[in-house]
Amino acid sequence: MSHKSCYTNPGTGGKRPRNDKGNKVTVVLGAQWGDEGKGKVVDLLATESDIICRCQGGNNAGHTVVVDGKEYDFHLLPSGIINSKAVSVIGNGVVIHLPGLLEEAEKNEKKGWKIQISMLSGVIMFDFHQAVDGLQEVQRQAQDGINIGTTKKGIGPTYSSKASRTGLRICDLLDDFKDFSTRFKNLAQQYQAMFPTLVVDVDGQLNKLKEYAERIRPMVRDGVYFMYDAINGPPKKILVEGANAALLDIDFGTYPFVTSSNCTVGGVCTGLGIPPLNIGDVYGVVKAYTTRVGIGAFPTEQLNEVGELLQTRGHEVGVTTGRKRRCGWLDLVILRYANMINGFTAFALTKLDILDVMDEIKVGVSYKLKGKKIPYFPANMDVLQKVEVEYEKLPGWKSDTSACRKWEDLPGKAQNYIRFVENHVGVPIKWVGVGKARESMIQMF
Repeated sequence: MSHKSCYTNPGTGGKRPRNDKGNKVTVVLGAQWGDEGKGKVVDLLATESDIICRCQGGNNAGHTVVVDGKEYDFHLLPSGIINSKAVSVIGNGVVIHLPGLLEEAEKNEKKGWKIQISMLSGVIMFDFHQAVDGLQEVQRQAQDGINIGTTKKGIGPTYSSKASRTGLRICDLLDDFKDFSTRFKNLAQQYQAMFPTLVVDVDGQLNKLKEYAERIRPMVRDGVYFMYDAINGPPKKILVEGANAALLDIDFGTYPFVTSSNCTVGGVCTGLGIPPLNIGDVYGVVKAYTTRVGIGAFPTEQLNEVGELLQTRGHEVGVTTGRKRRCGWLDLVILRYANMINGFTAFALTKLDILDVMDEIKVGVSYKLKGKKIPYFPANMDVLQKVEVEYEKLPGWKSDTSACRKWEDLPGKAQNYIRFVENHVGVPIKWVGVGKARESMIQMF
């Protein structure tokens, strides 16, 4: 027997009408393994935004912004918070380390910014989550001889608590503290049973958490209603800043060497309660070469003087960890894969100036496996380790681009490099970065 929907609408011929009303949300996401310069693009767009949101990740993310010669680092706060007229939102998809959040807020308030944060029901990261993160890495190394290379900031264990439904949220902390305390003790005991060397000062932690509760209480809003009103109210420009990047996504990244959240466009919907129909432009941020922190497959990595040059000229050191980043040529297979998942409106290509001294520049355009070209990005990391990269060679421009402010200012060979990337990936490049400062972003259209 066929099933017929009980929903009918004579005015639409029985079809459910689309709801295209409301303000569209602009999204900025990393398109490689992170560290692409998302903070700079967000800062650029934030100057005209009314609401700026973080949707996933935690204080493992590090975004650097340079404004008027001053450099600012952000970890939990949206990097667009420099626009003090905007409301900054930390969404339910973010794991929140309260001491880190309050320290970052206080540090930035001293710079004269009025910080307005509306926090949703994000899961709280406790100090023992961070300790467990380190213990798990030690355990992996002992058992398998290899670890994941996490930041040891407690991200994975906190998301694990959330997935196993034992985690505690901001709304729990602000409700019945007696019930919260019982659940906190139970969670700590669970981890101590798994890791006998783990020491947790339960009473000390609870005393601090009670204090934190009162300090954050004025900041907290109901996130679903807040975002609904923002989208369906008067015209507003809403900006969402992703942490990490496509190849670090828990589902689509180079698993298991990934983060523990969805840092592709789906994480925007689940991490803020935004309907897909209200997603507008999705901008992917791409470095003019490729880097990654930690271990895991990296097909275009250059373990030679090229990699060293990129690392040195690009100052490729992690904002959060201080670890040197591994460096290699730009990989267009990765960019095409990231675009399949995210559907980018346009790219921002950053750090073009780092390539200024190159005589010749290589770009990875395809992969071969056992001598045959493969039309996909391998999901299995053992397979990805074995691919052979096919490169196209492009001539370097051998001139300083750092003072360029318009497309016409760029050397012809630099323009050719940009057009080559656009044509091979099928995504237009809207911005080109040639330096750290806000004014070093060339807008193409």
